[in-house]
Parts: sequence; structure tokens; C-alpha cells
Amino acid sequence: MVLVPPLSRRTLLRGAASLTGAGLMTGLMPVLPRPARAEKALITRPIPSSGERIPAMGIGTSRRYEVAMTPEATAPLRQAVERFVALGGRVIDTAPSYGTAEEVLGLILDGLRDKIFLATKVAGRGREAAQAETERSFQRLRTDRIDLIAVHNLVDPEANLAVLRALKEKGRIRYLGVTVWRDEQFPDLEAVMKREKLDVVQVNYALDSRLAAERILPLAAERGVAVMVNVPFGRDRLFKAVKDKPLPDFAAEFGCRSWAQFFLKYVLANEAVTCPIPGMAKVAYVEDNLAAASGQLPDAAERRKMEAFIDAV
Repeated sequence: MVLVPPLSRRTLLRGAASLTGAGLMTGLMPVLPRPARAEKALITRPIPSSGERIPAMGIGTSRRYEVAMTPEATAPLRQAVERFVALGGRVIDTAPSYGTAEEVLGLILDGLRDKIFLATKVAGRGREAAQAETERSFQRLRTDRIDLIAVHNLVDPEANLAVLRALKEKGRIRYLGVTVWRDEQFPDLEAVMKREKLDVVQVNYALDSRLAAERILPLAAERGVAVMVNVPFGRDRLFKAVKDKPLPDFAAEFGCRSWAQFFLKYVLANEAVTCPIPGMAKVAYVEDNLAAASGQLPDAAERRKMEAFIDAV
């Protein structure tokens, strides 16, 4: 049997990589591995406030969906979203501050909107600003209902949550929450979680950034709050750390075939996590990332091995 090394995220970008070992050439053409695909049913996790279950992997749109509103720029994103939906994905997260991302989603979700759990954010200072910003989001996203709007980076949470509660009472949104993306925000996040009734929080959590697991994730479980995880790759820190390194042998024990799956399965192994939202602007990324949300997840002992491995690189 010929053994093929694990695929890295950079390998998937190129479509394939050179294989090591002998006997891997057919004539002059190398035998290349196919990207990992989500072949099994996706793991789902509940939103505790309603019991609704959502697929445990979503798309984040920061940076990657901030493109020009042209067919050439938006077509690859439409292809990625179509593949995401075909594989069972539903959750897509955006924000008014992500450049053109809301408008781009409004365009490419034409015909797909009823298949998507759509989330955006609000960061108005004062009720009037919050109301104006949420109305712009409805217009840009070309929809009359948004599944989730969260207060972005805890900006004026009292005013923004008041506006979101009014929208929820009218049935224009289904869930409300708050977001952070830095460890330094955790004390303020913890205070809001204890003070307010929230459906969802969004927080930074990754294999090399584990502080959220100490207090925020347990508090979310205690309070019955769903958790979306942003930057699960540590804003590419993790990929840089393992550049050109092979996956450790023990990754095969829980079905890992790429570094992206290694990092995402670690996050998902914490049962308080509802849905990571890595950026996915390419079909190959969609297939690889969604494969992490199926099959086996690492157990506690395997997670400790993963932490020790990444701490040592």
C-alpha cells in the first residue's frame, strides 16, 4: 500500500501537492490526492434557547467576501456557497463593517436564502444609530428576516440589545447575541452574559488560543447560550506554525486528513461550541472544513495531545 501524506491548507489551495515515496508516478503524470470532502452527515448542535439544531460548521465572511459587486468577483463565492449548501451547511455570518460583504451575500444568496441561517451584527452607538444600521443590513442582505443579529464587539450593548429585542418581538429576527474577538474582552463579555438574556455569543477560540474554555464556554453552557467561534485558525497563526510539517500520527485516530480539520475538530470537541465560522471563499476550503464537522471528534486525551503538539512547534 502507498501512503499519502496529509494535506495542508496550502496544498488544497494549489489543488494538489507532490507525493513522497516511490511508485507514485504513472508515466510522467503524478497521482494526486483528491481534496477531503464531507461525505458523512454533518454534526449538528442545538441553540439552547429554542432547541433548534444547526450544522456545526459555518462560513465567516470577514475579508474574503469583501469584493467588488461584479460577476467576476462574486462568481467564485457563489460557487463556494452553493457547495456549502449541497454538503449540508447552513450558517453564514457577516457584519456591516465587513466592507461589501453584506451586499455580496445579498446578491449571491438569491435563490438560496431559505436554505441559509443568516447572521449579521450591529455596532451603533445609541438606539437611533442601531436602528439605522440594522435597517441597512436588511436592505443590503435583500431579506425581510435575519436569523441572528449580534452586538458587534460589545459596542453599546444596552442600546443595541434594546433595538434587537424589539426586532425579535416583531419577528424580524429570530435570535440575538453579542460578539468579541480578543481575550481582553472576556471580562466584559462575562458580565453581559450574566446580566442579559442572550441566545448566542460569538467568541475567539482556537488550538493556540484556549482562554475561552476556562470561563466563557462553561458560562455559556450554564446560561443556555449557543456559541459561535470566530478565528478558529487564530487568524492563520496556526497554519503558519505548522507550515511544511506533517500531521502527527495520532490525528488519524479521529479521522483527520488535513491541518484545517485538525484545528477545527479540536474546537468542535468542546461540546459547549455550537458552530465555528472559518472563512470559506473557495470550494476546496468548503469541502475540507465541512469534513471536520463529520465523523469522530478527539476525546479529552487526544485534545491534550493536540495542545502539547501545537505548544511545542
